[in-house]
Amino acid sequence: MRADSVPAPGPSHRALWLAVALACLALHLSALTQYGWFRDEFYYMACAARLDWGYVDHPPLSIAVLTVLRTFFGDSLIAIRLAAALLGAAAVYLTARLAGELGGGRFAQLLAGLAALVAPVFLGVSRFYSMNVLDLLLWTMAALALVSALRTARTSDWIWLGIVVGLGLLNKLSMLWFGAGLFAGLLLTPHRRQLATPGPWVALAVTAALFAPHVAWQMAHGWPTLEFMRNATGHKMAPVSIIGFLLGQFQVMGPGNLLVYLPGLAFALFSRAGRPWRLLGILFVAVAAVLIFAGTSRPSYLAVAYPMLFALGGVAWEHWSRRRPATIRTSLVAAVTLFSLPLAPIAIPMLPVESFIRYQTAIGLSPSTEERKDVGPLPQGYADMFGWPDLVTAVAKASDRLTIEERRKAVVFGQNYGEAGAIDVLGRRLGLPRAISGHNNYWLWGPGDWDGRVMIIIGGDADDNASFFESVERVGVWDHPLAMPYERGLDISIARGFKGSPREAWPQLKNYN
Repeated sequence: MRADSVPAPGPSHRALWLAVALACLALHLSALTQYGWFRDEFYYMACAARLDWGYVDHPPLSIAVLTVLRTFFGDSLIAIRLAAALLGAAAVYLTARLAGELGGGRFAQLLAGLAALVAPVFLGVSRFYSMNVLDLLLWTMAALALVSALRTARTSDWIWLGIVVGLGLLNKLSMLWFGAGLFAGLLLTPHRRQLATPGPWVALAVTAALFAPHVAWQMAHGWPTLEFMRNATGHKMAPVSIIGFLLGQFQVMGPGNLLVYLPGLAFALFSRAGRPWRLLGILFVAVAAVLIFAGTSRPSYLAVAYPMLFALGGVAWEHWSRRRPATIRTSLVAAVTLFSLPLAPIAIPMLPVESFIRYQTAIGLSPSTEERKDVGPLPQGYADMFGWPDLVTAVAKASDRLTIEERRKAVVFGQNYGEAGAIDVLGRRLGLPRAISGHNNYWLWGPGDWDGRVMIIIGGDADDNASFFESVERVGVWDHPLAMPYERGLDISIARGFKGSPREAWPQLKNYN
């Protein structure tokens, strides 16, 4: 057998793949709309109302998908949460299938699917709609496409890989890490022979062609995503040490999954039986190295590369447990499940909020955030799901104080895209004025035709607000005890008589982070 030969796939156990995927879906259905809208979902809905080839902080694919959902279901939280859950379940399904493509049998496929099912970060990114759940699915699809291309060396299979990677880049720029890891894996394994064939280069051309419209958008708008990334790295994200990043894997992937992904990595890198899949191990290590040395990467950023390790771990344990299959395999499935499931309520809001607060204390966890912000009684991922109806109610009361003519001309200014998005999504049903903001793509959209007469302002510094207007009247307060501290106790003000031209002043409000 040649060093770059790839084994035939194992038997397909589609019923098993479907079972683990349905179990994942069932977990999400148990908490589909618990705690309410998440901050980013409002922003995504606002972007979907303005479909484009790019946005300051993400490419367009996830927004295009959301636009289709919005066309059929409107601003439905149930619809977009169900879509996210289905995408997450599909990633679990494909992870189990990937183990089969690597030559694994029933147990390998079960273990890989189970690991993906119980991984807290996988559950977490699937609990609400964002580009991250699509990213997880597309990375798993890319791994499957790569295995097929390595096995057959057919140009058509490489083209399919190029399509998946191109779509991945149109969803999230992190797919560049996959490309870098793949190149490293090809160079450092006997699969480098494929670089002498048209396949990889045709795949690269297909990827570039798919990604080109977004690159053109970036050029036309002054490369806003690069500015956003610089600001987020320098001012928003908390620094992460190498040790912190590595220990973070233990939490985001779940302690039970350590029994799957570390053996999977070792199997690919060091085992003779895993030699055909060494490229996948190198790909994972290369991506991890990029993230580690970036210094501000969240531990969760590496999650999209784990389906490969789960599949490899399933194959490895199936290979190593041949002599005592019943004892070892039953114990392994039990351990992965029992050690990982206690973190499920941390990943998805299965518990009433009061019960969750008690639960996180009982298991020794404290509220946390990966940003440079204070937290309250809830971790940021949950805190950002509270207070939005209260905000809309407070702004509605302010809007009721306006004359009919003022209300027709007014806008609502949010300090960030969450506040502005909540007004645009939830406030639409109440007939509230549209929202504007200086945050990310809201700044690119600009003030529109606002004439400067009247504005309802959410939060902001009182003196700063007064410097822009002839009069500013505080008319209410937005507060919620479970929201993030920086979103609590914010004034709701009515401002009249903007000093100068809104469009001339707009550049001062730019806030990419």
